[in-house]
Amino acid sequence: MSTDTTASVSTHILDTSIGRPAGGVAISLSARTGLDGEWSALGGSATDADGRCKDLPALPEGTTHVRLDFETETYFLNKHSPKKQAEAQQDAPRVRDSGAFFPEVTITFSVNPGEHYHVPLLLNPFGYSVYRGS
Repeated sequence: MSTDTTASVSTHILDTSIGRPAGGVAISLSARTGLDGEWSALGGSATDADGRCKDLPALPEGTTHVRLDFETETYFLNKHSPKKQAEAQQDAPRVRDSGAFFPEVTITFSVNPGEHYHVPLLLNPFGYSVYRGS
């Protein structure tokens, strides 16, 4: 929840290689005040079965920049094993590598007080994209 003096952040992840939400991805949240400010780790959470992370820590007053760190390697090692691939969507392309080219994804963005920032991550083993959602 945001107030007039703080921003708020939420995220979700879609694994585009199988067309499904990416559950169980650990996410860490950090914030800083000002371009030259020190990063402060605020805590973290993990995505639920629907790929959503609804319980990220609140941002402190005065936050100007936010960093989300997504731990993607463990997700891909667990979700893209041959057994898990057999359980995945049948028309999805087969992932040929059990790891991830990007073992972690870090997204840094600016925030304004009183606004909510939903930052979805579209993820596959060899690429990703992010955007400001609603």
